[in-house]
Formats: sequence, C-alpha cells, structure tokens
Amino acid sequence: MSNTGATTGGRGKPKASKAVSRSQKAGLQFPVGRIAGFLRVSKYSKRIDADAPDYLSAVLEYLAAKVLVLAGNSARDNKKNRIVPRHI
Repeated sequence: MSNTGATTGGRGKPKASKAVSRSQKAGLQFPVGRIAGFLRVSKYSKRIDADAPDYLSAVLEYLAAKVLVLAGNSARDNKKNRIVPRHI
C-alpha cells in the first residue's frame, strides 16, 4: 500500500494545506480580497460577479505598473534615483 500526500502514518489528522490568497491564485500583487470587500461594502451594485474583483485588481495593477515605469523613466532622465511626485 502506498502512502499518499499529507497523511501522518495513521496517527492523528492529516496536515492541512497552507492557505492560498486570491491574489496568489490570480498571480497578482494587488489585493483581490480587499477589492472584493470594497465592491461589496460600497453601494456600487447589489450583486457582483465572482470574477469582477480579480479583473479589477489586474487592471489596477497594470495601470499602476505603467505609471511607475513612466515615472522611473522621467526620474532617470533627470539623473535621479528616486521617484518624486514631480516625475509622476
């Protein structure tokens, strides 16, 4: 008989798998769960699609990355190592 996965050899309960956040599942840096909470709490709509927070997080992350890249280019053009509000 083969021993599979997360058993403990017949003693006790099998080890629980580690929790994975919705952001990790989607491969994003922006918080999907927090954005879902904001959508639910706000009076935006009575019903929200399950994929809406994922999509919104991805769009916000993309826009933030674009702005940061352009700000970094502007800072480098001015021979600065740090992005300041003027570069944005």
